[in-house]
Amino acid sequence: MQQSTEDNGHWPFLTNHAHVLLSIANDPEVRLRDIAETVGVTERAAQRIVSSLVATGYLLRHRVGRRSHYEIKADLPLRHSIESHHTVAELVDLLSIVEAAEPASRSGAEESGNA
Repeated sequence: MQQSTEDNGHWPFLTNHAHVLLSIANDPEVRLRDIAETVGVTERAAQRIVSSLVATGYLLRHRVGRRSHYEIKADLPLRHSIESHHTVAELVDLLSIVEAAEPASRSGAEESGNA
């Protein structure tokens, strides 16, 4: 019998939808192939997630030649009732702050020999 990811302690705090939004926030012209690689899903799964985000109004997709340019509707609320009083912008900003702080923290640990 296969263990669920919750049983072995390897589960994410964020959904793949959130990971896709964060990937797009980082690069609004990111390719689906790169989103898939970053999130750890297939390209088809990334396409379904992007289509879902477009369909629900959280994401606008503009074609620029053969590429897509994405625009996040950052003023929209998060979907679950527990966090619906927060916006997509707050989530993106919070995780961008954490991401920006990580390299400095890591380099400090490496310099002190704690890596």
